[in-house]
Amino acid sequence: MNTQTPSALRNGLAWLRREIALLFKINASDRPWQMPFAAALASGLPLLVGAWFDHPSYGLVSSLGGLVFLYMPPTTLSHRMVMLMACAFGMNAAYTLGLASHFVPVALVPVLAFITVLGVMLCRFYGIGMPGPLFFVMCASIAAYSPIGILEVPLMVGLFSMGTLLASLLAFFYSVYILRRRAPLPVPPPPLPSFETMVFDPLVMGVFVGFSLLVAQVLGLEKAYWVPVSCLVVIQGVTLRAVWTRKLQRIAGTSVGLLLAWGVLHLPLDKWTVAGVMMVLAFIVETLVVRQYAFAAIFLTPMAILLAEAASLGHASPTALVQARFLDIVLGSFIGLLGGMCLHSAAFRRFGIANLWRLVPGRLRT
Repeated sequence: MNTQTPSALRNGLAWLRREIALLFKINASDRPWQMPFAAALASGLPLLVGAWFDHPSYGLVSSLGGLVFLYMPPTTLSHRMVMLMACAFGMNAAYTLGLASHFVPVALVPVLAFITVLGVMLCRFYGIGMPGPLFFVMCASIAAYSPIGILEVPLMVGLFSMGTLLASLLAFFYSVYILRRRAPLPVPPPPLPSFETMVFDPLVMGVFVGFSLLVAQVLGLEKAYWVPVSCLVVIQGVTLRAVWTRKLQRIAGTSVGLLLAWGVLHLPLDKWTVAGVMMVLAFIVETLVVRQYAFAAIFLTPMAILLAEAASLGHASPTALVQARFLDIVLGSFIGLLGGMCLHSAAFRRFGIANLWRLVPGRLRT
C-alpha cells in the first residue's frame, strides 16, 4: 500500500500554504505616524463638531467627506493640494448624484455604474493612486440609501463639502509640517492613455459594479450600499492574482471586522463616544492599510458601518446589522472576482475590445 501523500493532495496543501502566507504577509512601510493621526482628525473632528451642536448625523455626513484626505499624494505641496482639491470635487459630485438617485430608485444602478466608469477613467487619466475610485463609489452608495427628504439635499451636500474643505485644510498644515522633514517624491508623469485602459476597463468595472447592486436589489437586500463597494475593491486588482488575493483578504478581514463591529455596536455609544471610536479606528486603518490589507479591513469594517449606520443606532439589532453587512460583502466580493476574471481574460478582452471599437465613430479613432 502506497503511504506517500498523493501528488494532488501535496499540490493542494502547497497552494493552501501559499494562500495563507499571502493572506498574512506584512509589507514594509515608511509612512510617518503623523499621517494616520491627521487622517483621524479629518474623520473625527466633524463628528466632534456635530456632537457639540447636538447634530451627530450632520457630523457623519461631513466625516464622510473627510475621507478625501486619503487621496493626498506624497509629492510637492502645490501638486498634492491640486490633486486633493480635484478629488474633493469628484467626491462632492459623486455624493450629490447618489443623493439624487435616492429619489429615483430605478436610476440607482445606472447612476452608480456611471460614477464607477467616470471615476476609473479620471483616476487613470490623472494617475491617481489608491484608493482610486473607491471613495467616489462609497460616497454615492451611502448617499443613495440616506433617509432624507428632497428639501434636505442642499444641506447634505453643503455638509459634505465642508468635510472635504476641512480635510483639505488639515492636509495643507500636515504637508507644510512633513515636507520640512521629508523630501517630496517627484511628480510622476501622467500615464499614457489607451482605448483599453481608458474606455474598455472602466466600462467593464462599471458594468460589474452596477450588476452587483442589481443582484442585491433582486435579492431584496436592505441598504446594500456595501455590495458595490466590495465589488470594486476586488475587481480593481492590477492582476488576476491580485484580484484573488484581495478577495480572500477582503472576506477574511471583514469577517473578523464584523465581529469587532458587533462588539462595538453593543457598547453604550453616544454622540461623543462614536467620535472617539471613529478617530481610533481611522488611525489604526491608515497605519495598517499599507502593511496588510486584511488586518486593515478588520478595523475598516466597523468604521464604515459607523459612518453609514451611526445615525440610526438603537433602532436595529446589532446582530441583524452585522449579518446583513456580511452578506453584502460576500456577494460583492464574489461578483468582483467574476469581473476580475473577465477583465484579465485574454479572450474576453479581445472580443470586448474588438466589438466596442466598432462603436467608436471613425473621426474619433485617430
